[in-house]
Amino acid sequence: MAKAHILGFPRIGAQRELKFAVESFWRGELDEAALRQTGKTLRERHWALQAKAGLDFVSVGDFAWYDQVLSTLALLGAVPTRFGFDLKKLTLADYFTLARGNPDHFAMEMTKWFDTNYHYLVPEWTDDVRFDGGIDWLFEENAEAVALGHQTKVTLVGPLTLLYLGKIKSGFANKLELLPRVIAGYENLLARLKQAGVQWVQIDEPILALELDAAWVNVFAPTYERLSRNAPSLLLATYFDHVRRHADLLRTLPVAGIHLDLVRGAGQLDDFVNDWPADRVLSAGSIDGRNIWRADLDGVLTALQPLQQKLGDSLWIASSCSLLHVPVDLAHENKLDAETKEWLAFAAQKVEEIAALKQALNGNRAAVATQFAASAQAAASRKASPRIHNSLVQKRLQEIASVTATRATVFAERIVKQQARFQLPAFPTTNIGSFPQTVDIRQARAQYKRGEIGHLEYLNRMRDEIRHVVRQQEEVGLDVLVHGEAERNDMVEYFGEQLWGYAFTANGWVQSYGSRCVKPPVIYGDVYRPEAMTVGWSEFAQSLTSKPMKGMLTGPVTMLQWSFVRDDQPRETTALQIALALRDEVVDLEKAGIGMIQIDEPAFREGLPLKAADWPHYLDWAVRAFRITASGVRDDTQIHTHMCYSEFNDILPWIAAMDADVITIETSRSDMELLDGFGEFDYPNDIGPGVYDIHSPRVPRVEEMQRLLRKARGVIPDARLWVNPDCGLKTRGWPETIAALQNMVLAARTLREEIAATQ
Repeated sequence: MAKAHILGFPRIGAQRELKFAVESFWRGELDEAALRQTGKTLRERHWALQAKAGLDFVSVGDFAWYDQVLSTLALLGAVPTRFGFDLKKLTLADYFTLARGNPDHFAMEMTKWFDTNYHYLVPEWTDDVRFDGGIDWLFEENAEAVALGHQTKVTLVGPLTLLYLGKIKSGFANKLELLPRVIAGYENLLARLKQAGVQWVQIDEPILALELDAAWVNVFAPTYERLSRNAPSLLLATYFDHVRRHADLLRTLPVAGIHLDLVRGAGQLDDFVNDWPADRVLSAGSIDGRNIWRADLDGVLTALQPLQQKLGDSLWIASSCSLLHVPVDLAHENKLDAETKEWLAFAAQKVEEIAALKQALNGNRAAVATQFAASAQAAASRKASPRIHNSLVQKRLQEIASVTATRATVFAERIVKQQARFQLPAFPTTNIGSFPQTVDIRQARAQYKRGEIGHLEYLNRMRDEIRHVVRQQEEVGLDVLVHGEAERNDMVEYFGEQLWGYAFTANGWVQSYGSRCVKPPVIYGDVYRPEAMTVGWSEFAQSLTSKPMKGMLTGPVTMLQWSFVRDDQPRETTALQIALALRDEVVDLEKAGIGMIQIDEPAFREGLPLKAADWPHYLDWAVRAFRITASGVRDDTQIHTHMCYSEFNDILPWIAAMDADVITIETSRSDMELLDGFGEFDYPNDIGPGVYDIHSPRVPRVEEMQRLLRKARGVIPDARLWVNPDCGLKTRGWPETIAALQNMVLAARTLREEIAATQ
């Protein structure tokens, strides 16, 4: 009989209960006991949902207060030693300090989890790091689930993935030198889980989807030979792409089962099922864990039936990856129209889809006939809907070859005209885009959406916020200003709400990092801009100051990546549709007198396929989409872009090919390490490396930012160096924002004075 499970469930709660509880704890409004109770309540709710649907296991270990990588480090006792914490008595306050920093310690570096918009905290490998055991939260959570009568499957980040994703800070020439310590830590952990009665451990090794070199591939067999000796049954999980290159390795690895992503790694089954060991579980990840379209249950069942005939009881049905990347429950959705809602499945519905497939495979098709009929109806409705296609968009795509995708002149000529127009000092200072989204701003937006205030009152309240932002920036002394984005709920949702082809949820929240949640739009049809989206706000902001005011847009790749994208046409086609819509906005901003336009692409690196062989196709269309967006302006209009929380060094030629006049990047958490690649590559255009971490409440000292700027000067010529925070300031409070920006401006001015004194 086939079994059913998931690789993980969203931890935030359908109403973002975890987010609000954690933030209340940070503000001192909630004590640790109350916060722990919130987590316990959510876990119990999510386990009950899985059990009621008919899954054979509930997932334990997928819950984390901030991030699963950080929680794994805390479990092993391998958090950075520089914080000086007692690792066996780590409190929640200590745990959050690792993620957010404090006046004495920088927060851990953060970056993207493979090609998703989820961020993890990067392990720090130093010569004094140990894996001697830490907190017991996982064991407590498993005991909770067992006490409730659940059959559990514990989930862990695998040892080789954990090691691979970390960064060497001291003591090692390469990461694999640390492997013996890592293995010893996992041996102890797995032995304790076995002693606690745990029967199955899902151990995630997504690095197998990368193009690993031989040194890493060769350590899998001996590592798992060691780990399997005194451990529960191990289900090694791979996901996010195919792993057919490692089929022989995985077929013989000393584990009890392997999980394959059959959505992102479609077509790899043939490499595995022939000669599959009779005593080995194969977990088929057939339900998409990263998109929200309802599954075609008949189609999935047809694909699984031959597999069941070969594998029998060894077949498990699962989500392709953790459901962390989709919203919690469609039942809470009250904004979508009935037709669009019929096409979707959130995490709770995906659990039901998996359970229905299990029932059908096990001969109980009649028991789930209603679910299969609804699936077929949704597929037919979506395919036939007239809302999917727009004749104007299709016509414009046919003519796209005639659209200019390059600026009129090269950067070296453009920058001269831009410098003459803006007359900026050395090391010009600016902000990335957003300023604090205060309670007043959120309240006004909510009142406007509920119809409690009219359009004029809302407009005036947002204009008052813009006046305040402009005044604060001028008092601080920034050289290039932004309007603060008070009117924007989210950098993607705001634009999507004004474009055709997008739909929006009321409660489709997904965790991005820590307590930060986003509500990705749903791209269901052709994308078209019916009217200007930002011009009025930017015009008003520019009227308040004589300093340059940046127009702020989200770029086409980020608009794509941070949405749930239609799966009935190639992603690059949708990206080009978005690029054409944004191009019209860029041209309109220029016509309105906005001389600097920032087109943010923080998701550009995130969209990169996991295998280098697939990079050229993606990078070609991604660069083209950006250039189509940006290339319709004059030479003296300065195009900015922003990228953050990703590794860029391996794609610098394509970033340079985007040909933005100024790029700003996040670099403070890495101590400017990310900037080194730009220097080695000799990046040709202007660069603004971030000089302070906006995800931490700490206010950096002037000396800290001066030190970072001096490191940047060693890499980037003075004439091309900008000064800015790592990212937007939406999540910060005003007092810390003003204090940090004042220090940033002072650091830039000090460097100008130092240069002037030597000339």
